[in-house]
Amino acid sequence: MLSNALIFLLQTLLNFLTVLFLLRLYFQLIRISFQSPFGQLVVSLTNFAVKPARRILPSIGKWDVATLLLAFTTQWLLAAAVLWLKLSPLLSIGSSSALLAITGSAIIGLCTLIIFGFVAAVLLHSILSWVHPYSPAMPFLAQFTNPIMRHFRKWVPLVGNVDLSPLVFIVVAQFLLYLLNALEQTLHANLVWH
Repeated sequence: MLSNALIFLLQTLLNFLTVLFLLRLYFQLIRISFQSPFGQLVVSLTNFAVKPARRILPSIGKWDVATLLLAFTTQWLLAAAVLWLKLSPLLSIGSSSALLAITGSAIIGLCTLIIFGFVAAVLLHSILSWVHPYSPAMPFLAQFTNPIMRHFRKWVPLVGNVDLSPLVFIVVAQFLLYLLNALEQTLHANLVWH
């Protein structure tokens, strides 16, 4: 019971921190302004780790390697803590199979958070386009979702002036989440058997 409560707290805190790192990285990649209140919030909440990490790891082209590594490290620590709390009598954290499972879980965690973030943004953008198309959030959401949605709009034609590409995106995202979950379950099952 106590371990489940601790897992919940760790997941909430570390997933939130990972999302902030991913947002900072993504904002830089697609050049969303950090001058907005939301952009300033992301920067102020991540500067404590990003500034020191950038002194060690410089950017490579448009990629802020330090911020990406911080997002991965946060998920790695979460995966290690969760596996240890769930499987502590069966698990040797230093073993190669445990390190592989933790690293795989961290990568899967990153991918899952990215997919959930895009699903939320696409859903919000779609709903606002129907109920409040002149919302101040619409330009931000359009800029945020366009790098993904433009690929879907190429292949999904309008049906009676209705854009069905968000629906197709959500179905594809759900399928990817299902595959990621199955892959993580396989990693954990293999870890228990070793």
